[in-house]
Amino acid sequence: MLEELVTAGAVALSGGAVYLVSAARVVKQYERGVVLRLGRLRDQVRGPGFTLIVPGVDRLRKVNMQIVTLPVPAQEGITRDNVTVRVDAVVYFKVVDPADAVIRVEDYRFAVSQMAQTSLRSIIGKSDLDDLLSNREKLNQGLELMIDNPAVEWGVSIDRVEIKDVSLPETMKRSMARQAEAARDRRARVINADAEFEASKKLAEAAKQMSDTPAALQLRLLQTVVAVAAEKNSTLVLPFPVELLRFLERAAQNTSPEVSAQQAPDRQPSPQPSPPAPSQPSSQVPPGAGADDR
Repeated sequence: MLEELVTAGAVALSGGAVYLVSAARVVKQYERGVVLRLGRLRDQVRGPGFTLIVPGVDRLRKVNMQIVTLPVPAQEGITRDNVTVRVDAVVYFKVVDPADAVIRVEDYRFAVSQMAQTSLRSIIGKSDLDDLLSNREKLNQGLELMIDNPAVEWGVSIDRVEIKDVSLPETMKRSMARQAEAARDRRARVINADAEFEASKKLAEAAKQMSDTPAALQLRLLQTVVAVAAEKNSTLVLPFPVELLRFLERAAQNTSPEVSAQQAPDRQPSPQPSPPAPSQPSSQVPPGAGADDR
């Protein structure tokens, strides 16, 4: 009798141990447990730690509550200004309601991924190329709204959406490079023109100051000679001031009338002797001629 009791106790203990092992579950800190009893959802969501279920009756679904990083494959589309681009993005989301994530959608990860791809293609078609390249913050907010609206019913909250890369055709890259180069060339020319304008103003003021003080021009000339000679060149270039040329030109113009007036009497033609008067035919008759006639 005692042996039978011991055997029954051992069997009961073994059965209890087997039941306890099959009923025991451990839910991690970042997980929540959703229990389905005979297919019906239990109201209580199991928290982290050790929990028990009814073997063969209950089914425990563990839901990860961490933020999930979901890469969105590159989507090809045509922008509003008719440019073909490829855009990829990344979605950060988390489960806020484990029961809805299990009951309302079959696979919430796949559902969020597909919604992100369709929303990204829609954003590409509604945006210009300049917006995709320079106004990504606004596009990220619009993309987040488009994904978050249906995801709320799935017990999922979209934390943020980021557009990672925008791939352009090679022809468009070359066109944009030429446009950027032309813009930089334009800015360089404008800056150069402004610098020339400022320099011309300063040079005009310097010329005016030097015209009031002629000695300043000579000092500037000497400074230029010193600057050229300091380079240890074998050839010394001596600048010749333009003002000195003008001074010599004015001096030549002032002396030219006096020289012409002094040389005027010397250039008068000398009087030439008058030619001899032509000889008149003599009216006297030669002596021989009269005798013969008589």
